[in-house]
Amino acid sequence: MLKTALKTAVQEQLLPGDTLRAKWDFAQQAGYDAIELRGKGDFHFASRREELRQAHKDGVVMPTVCVDMLHFLGAFDDDLRRDAVAQMKSQLTVIAEVGGVGAQTPASYGMFSRRLPPFTPPRTEEEDREVLLAGLTELGEHARREGVTLFLEPLNRYEDHMVNRLDQAADLIRAVGLDSVRIGIDSYHMNIEETDPAAAIVAHADVIGHAQVSDSNRFQPGAGHLDWPAWLGALHTVGYDGHLALECRLTGDPVQAVRSVPAFLKRSGA
Repeated sequence: MLKTALKTAVQEQLLPGDTLRAKWDFAQQAGYDAIELRGKGDFHFASRREELRQAHKDGVVMPTVCVDMLHFLGAFDDDLRRDAVAQMKSQLTVIAEVGGVGAQTPASYGMFSRRLPPFTPPRTEEEDREVLLAGLTELGEHARREGVTLFLEPLNRYEDHMVNRLDQAADLIRAVGLDSVRIGIDSYHMNIEETDPAAAIVAHADVIGHAQVSDSNRFQPGAGHLDWPAWLGALHTVGYDGHLALECRLTGDPVQAVRSVPAFLKRSGA
C-alpha cells in the first residue's frame, strides 16, 4: 500500500491571532494543513456564518467542527436532547456551507459516570441505546442531505457512561446504517479505554471517518507516553486519508508546543 501523506489540523483556540486569517497564517507556517473549528452552544456557530464564509474565500481550510456545548444528543432531559440535536444540525449545515466534511460530537460529556456515586444511571442501557440511535439517525439523515458526515466520538469512562470504546460506537453506527455517520476517534480517550488502540483502529476501519490527537496525558503529542508509531501505523494500514486534528491542552511554551506537533507526528508516522 502506498503511504498516504499525513495531513494535520489544529483547533482554532490553540492558535495565536485575532482572526481566522491570522490563525491560518500561523498554522501554515507551523506545518498544519487545516484548522478545526469549535462549535459553541446557543447556535453560536451559525452566528459566525459571514466570518467563516469570508475565511473560506480567503483560502482557510476548515474541514471539521468539534462541538463545544454543555449538553449533547444523549442528554437525559428531553428538551436538552432536542436542543442538542437542533444545534448539531445547524453545525452540520454551516460546515457544509464552508466546504467542510463534517462535525464531531460525543454522546454526552460530564453527564454521568458509573465510576462515582450513585453508580446507576437513570436510564437503562436499552433506553440509552434507543435514545442514541434516534439521535444519530436524525443527525445522519440531515448530514446526508447536506453532503457531510456526523462523527461520533467515544469518550473515556470518566466523561461519558454510554460510548467509551470504538466497538460501542461502531455497533451504533452499523445499526443506524447511514454512510453519513462515522466514528471520530481520539487518541487520548483510546489510550484509556482500548486494550490495544492500534488493533481497535484496524477492527473498525470501515466506520472511522475522523481523528483527533493528543497524548496520554491530554497534552500535545510528544508530551506523554502514547505509542505513536503503532497508532499512526494502524491508520496508515487502513488507508486513513483524513486529517489528524490537534485537540489538547498545552505544556511548556504554548506557541512552541503547537509548532512542535506536525513535525513530531510526521517523524512518528514515518
